[in-house]
Amino acid sequence: MTPITKPPNIIIILADDMGFSDIGCFGSEIKTPHLNAMAEEGIRFSQMYNCARCCPTRASILTGLYPHQAGVGHMIADLGVGKAYQGYLSDDCVTIAEALKPAGYSTFYCGKWHTAPGLPVKGSPAVAPGKEKNPYPLSRGFDRFYGTLAGCGNYFNPHGLMEQDKQISHGSPDFYYTDAISDKACSMIEEAARKQVSFLLHVCYTAPHWPLHAKPEDIEKYRGKYRKGWDFIRTSRHESLKANGILNSKWKISPRDSNSYDFFTRSKQYQEWEDMRMAVYAAQIECMDRGIGKIINTLKMNGIENNTFVMFLSDNGGCAEFLNEDGDDKKWPGIYRFTARPGQICRVGNIEGLHPGPSTTFMSYGLSWANASNSPFRLYKHWVHEGGIATPFIIQWPEKIKHKGSVIHRPCHVIDIMATCLDIANAKYPSVYNGNNIIPLEGESFLPLLNGNEKEREKPLFWEHEGNCAVRNKIWKLVKKYPSDWELYNMEEDRTELNDLSSGNETIKRKLIGQYEEWAEKCGALEWPILKKT
Repeated sequence: MTPITKPPNIIIILADDMGFSDIGCFGSEIKTPHLNAMAEEGIRFSQMYNCARCCPTRASILTGLYPHQAGVGHMIADLGVGKAYQGYLSDDCVTIAEALKPAGYSTFYCGKWHTAPGLPVKGSPAVAPGKEKNPYPLSRGFDRFYGTLAGCGNYFNPHGLMEQDKQISHGSPDFYYTDAISDKACSMIEEAARKQVSFLLHVCYTAPHWPLHAKPEDIEKYRGKYRKGWDFIRTSRHESLKANGILNSKWKISPRDSNSYDFFTRSKQYQEWEDMRMAVYAAQIECMDRGIGKIINTLKMNGIENNTFVMFLSDNGGCAEFLNEDGDDKKWPGIYRFTARPGQICRVGNIEGLHPGPSTTFMSYGLSWANASNSPFRLYKHWVHEGGIATPFIIQWPEKIKHKGSVIHRPCHVIDIMATCLDIANAKYPSVYNGNNIIPLEGESFLPLLNGNEKEREKPLFWEHEGNCAVRNKIWKLVKKYPSDWELYNMEEDRTELNDLSSGNETIKRKLIGQYEEWAEKCGALEWPILKKT
């Protein structure tokens, strides 16, 4: 009698605000041995795309739809213009957990949610998590949940930490959120292994999203390593990406951002402070990598590594957001001052000379280092040029991947993750769920790519976020930075988007604009700024 084979386990690991070249196997000097090992044993994708910002990307990964279709066309606030911008997952989509449960999967969620209003930093939510207009993992198909619903927080004292449906206190002076996410993910794997069931595990780190918080021993490894400046880091990463066959050598590095400057024109004290900002950022990534190593080792210890399909990616490009000093900018309210450990108060902002890292600081690493994180591309999180939407993507699946260490160059998108998981699980995508008609799946399975079939994707790819728009159709990409005009690039010749061809290719431009407008009409993507209905 032929033994029954369980469907593959599926793990989706998502980094937060991490740039294209921030891990070793994508050109970085940051120590990421476990992700590097995944790349050596698996496959890297050189042209995987996200949705330019955290909430929209997370909604697309969860649903296999464009974010507007899933109800998260912007962020987690209801913009008052209908379902596409309601700020939480819609009832006419299904999550990957809801789709896989009928196929016998146990479903686990660990880390950041951020696809609904969630819990505020202080006070009570307008609607409790899990109720109407505020879905959370347990109300959208996941059996287990450990993590936070908000977009960011203090790594040593995350507000709104939850286990299942209860807020909890971590209760430890040694608590660090990245480690807690890794440890809880491992316990979820062990639970599934004991029960001998196939499982879906979505691991959503907050690293390396600001604030710059890391453990002193991790920071110390990188202190002084960034005193050569961001231009050196950008160039060395670009050379590494070319040498490793991830990027074509004919694609020139984009110029240093015009809002940046020569690192060495500032004082030695300022250079030391900049070095420390990037050192903490690097330490956050190394700690995340160490946690991923624990997850992979837990699979091995339980004898299930071979039959587990593991993905790693980032939700958007490096983040250039600047945090002004101690409440000078009303955008960063004083509530963050009270997110430190009990008895402590944070100093909020990029305060020159104040070393980042401990829970009493709340900083970002700024535009110039983000420019290095996204090397060799232009722009950042929020925009839909390559620096905002290109993500490092790694797949490990020992039982199935034959061409270990290879690189796939065909464009893919996070909407494809749901389709691929359904494909490998032999699960069906429902047309009706909980009495609601479900929007047809947008993504295309990339499972054939793992077997060496790099056929072109069937449909173009689209983006819209705060008026930043793009369409990618084979070698052509039409893109605009709000409120500027459309630009046109041949991505086969110029993926770093340096040579705008829009003035000489009107026919191609008009065709792509037409495709974008048709997509926007279908998905409910509106022109920016969005005005509330009256």
